[in-house]
Amino acid sequence: MDHEIFSKAAYTGTKQFTQQDVQTANATGFGAAADDYAERGIDLNEQLIMNKPATFFFRMNSDAMVGAGINAGDILIVDRSIKAMNNKIIVAAVDGDLMVRRYLQSFNKATLSPENKKYKEVEINEFTAFQSWGVVTCVIHILDANLMAFNKNATQQKRK
Repeated sequence: MDHEIFSKAAYTGTKQFTQQDVQTANATGFGAAADDYAERGIDLNEQLIMNKPATFFFRMNSDAMVGAGINAGDILIVDRSIKAMNNKIIVAAVDGDLMVRRYLQSFNKATLSPENKKYKEVEINEFTAFQSWGVVTCVIHILDANLMAFNKNATQQKRK
């Protein structure tokens, strides 16, 4: 089996950080009773990203993977340091087009399989220009309509 080499990111997260490390000002001189029991927040970088330099975010623009729980508009976290292996969902460049599909490999055949019957499997052969861009590790699915509209407006503002 191939030996994979992982590089460690310079970012180390906030695991050593606690709420008690936050300096607070109180005009009365007494802290709130609940200050001793406050928990630190959840750092999504720390929880969802294994290798920060090799990780990027990708917005899904297709419904090809709805069977895997990935809808159009979802945000994918993709790690380029993970090798594409059988049954992993990957982002791949195929003949110049980017696509998200499940990578299936048998003895002498590899295919990119959609999770929607409207799409066809893509067979990878010697004539196919194929490159794996990374493995999808997480899917962020926004439920709130206000947050969806906020993200859509922010994206449109960046394009102007």
